[in-house]
Amino acid sequence: MGNIGAPTEVMADRGELQMVALGLLILRLVIGLTLAAHGAQKLFGWWGGPGMDGWVGAMNRMRIRPAVPWAWMSALAELLGGIGLAVGLLTPLPGLAIAGSMLVAIALVHWPKGFFTTKGGYEFNLAILAAIAAISLTGPGAYSLDAALGIHLPEPATLIVGTVLVLVGVGVALATRAPMPAAETKPQVT
Repeated sequence: MGNIGAPTEVMADRGELQMVALGLLILRLVIGLTLAAHGAQKLFGWWGGPGMDGWVGAMNRMRIRPAVPWAWMSALAELLGGIGLAVGLLTPLPGLAIAGSMLVAIALVHWPKGFFTTKGGYEFNLAILAAIAAISLTGPGAYSLDAALGIHLPEPATLIVGTVLVLVGVGVALATRAPMPAAETKPQVT
C-alpha cells in the first residue's frame, strides 16, 4: 500500500485510485468552500465580513489603486475560485485565481507579521497556496466536474501560462499602490 512504487505500479490498483480521488475530493471541498466563504464575507458581508463597502475601504487602506476593481476582482476570485475548486471545474484556473488573492494578502498584510497565524502571519495563506498547487499539479481527481464532463485543459501549458499571468497581475497590483502618505511633522516646542 501507499504511493511508494514507480508511477505505473502506484496507479495500477483501482482501489488506490479511488482513495486518491476521494482524498482530492476532500481537499478540494475543504479548501474551496473555505475560500468561497471568505469571498462571500467580502462580497455580501456574510459571517461577520466587511461587505463590498468595507472591502473597498480595506483596499484603500492597503493603498491598492484603483481600489474598487481590485476589490471586486479579489472577492470574486475567492468566491468563484473557491466554488470552482470545490466542484473541480476548469482545473487549474480556480486555483490560479485564488493564488493571486493569497499572494497579495501575504505581501501586504501577513508577511510583516511573521509566519504564525496567531500573530496575523502568513501560515494560513501558505497552506492554501500549497493545497491549490497540489490540486493544480495532480488534477482534480475522478470525483470532479472536469472528470464528469471530460474537460482537460492543456497541461502543463495552462498552469505555466496561468502562473505567469498571476505573477504579473500580483506585480501590477503591488507596483501601482498609492504612495505612503507623508508623515506630518510637528513643530518643535522650545
